Amino acid sequence: MIFPAKRSRLLLAALAGSIATSALAADTGTWPQFRGPTGQGLADGKGPLKWSEDQGIAWKVKLPASGWSSPVIADGKIVLTGARKDGDTTVLSAFALDAKTGEKLWNVDLFKPTAAETAAMHAKNSLASSTPVIGDDGIVYIHFGHMGTAALKLDDGKTVWKKQIAYKPMHGNGSSPVLVGDLLVVNADAEIDPTILALRRKDGEIAWRTPRGQPVRSYFSFSTPLVVENAGRTEILSPGSGLVGAYAPDDGRLLWKVTYGEGYSVVPRPVTADGMLFVATGYNIPKLLGIRLGKAEGDVTKSHQVWEVTRRMPKTPSMLAIHGQVLTLDDTGTLSGLDAKTGKSVWTRKLPGNFSASPILAGKVLYAPTEDGVTYVVEVSPTGAEILFEFDTSERTLASPVLLDGALYLRTDEHLWKITGTAN
Repeated sequence: MIFPAKRSRLLLAALAGSIATSALAADTGTWPQFRGPTGQGLADGKGPLKWSEDQGIAWKVKLPASGWSSPVIADGKIVLTGARKDGDTTVLSAFALDAKTGEKLWNVDLFKPTAAETAAMHAKNSLASSTPVIGDDGIVYIHFGHMGTAALKLDDGKTVWKKQIAYKPMHGNGSSPVLVGDLLVVNADAEIDPTILALRRKDGEIAWRTPRGQPVRSYFSFSTPLVVENAGRTEILSPGSGLVGAYAPDDGRLLWKVTYGEGYSVVPRPVTADGMLFVATGYNIPKLLGIRLGKAEGDVTKSHQVWEVTRRMPKTPSMLAIHGQVLTLDDTGTLSGLDAKTGKSVWTRKLPGNFSASPILAGKVLYAPTEDGVTYVVEVSPTGAEILFEFDTSERTLASPVLLDGALYLRTDEHLWKITGTAN
């Protein structure tokens, strides 16, 4: 059985069943990591249902650097990362904004990668696509993949440590870091020799590094791990090319795995609910796997994989698990509700547009931005979905949205928006 790491999120647990969450603080007023307090796209409370250019937008600020990392929020501070050009030099930075006003609080330049390190970027990627993670120690951890990782004080942006772990990426970086105990864990699913590794939070030194060891034609992937409590032990669930592995936090050893053939370029973050793990398998034919959690050792593909679905499954957006269903949004806009026990399709609804951002859910309301910057507000139920509202920011976006304390935060090509909505 899977239990929340932090029992204070009773509402979220009630909504999603027995959720296995990341080992992070989940106090009210924080959105500390990619996809929120649980790491699975579930937001507490209610969000805005409608707004316009003239009403319901608290502020819209121009960002000092570009990227597709999502905002993280704690102590009234919003932290993002970005990249900018300073002459011929590329500068990677982190910056903080005041959540109430949008005013800049601090801005820190961290790395200046070489031309070789920034080369061969995919058109849908950026140099700052990894979302930071905020610890309960007042430190925010910044990750630029092979170009560098850093720990900063949330209060003033002062650098605690910086570290670069070189590897050969394909199409840039996309995986976001996670915290477990005194470790910062990142996927390094490179073009060759893919690994998962852990850095010590206090100084950035490598605690362990585990090769994937899965023979596939294409090794590169971009997924973000999920930390869970499973069968009485903490496990790091980390999808890569050809497999999802469960790794031990103390030494990085592979505890168990489920394989999925030649699936590669895996992007969606896995989700859990009701004793099940749901994993997307990436390109070329995207599948969604339903995997039974519980006591497991070694290769449990035959014994623990319950079902797989191949139609209308996402390559990029992450899933949601709610009310006995798995909600998927594929890259072309098909929103589906699947029975979590069987994988059987219960309903589908088409949303116009193409999607890369991962949707989030607050109660029955789903927020999903298109790549062209149109945000859909959708009411979902066990039997279907209805579009309630749509808003065009007129700017491209691939960053996943954030919903905290009733406000929706959207990162677009040049701006960050705080949307509180109009009276309903």
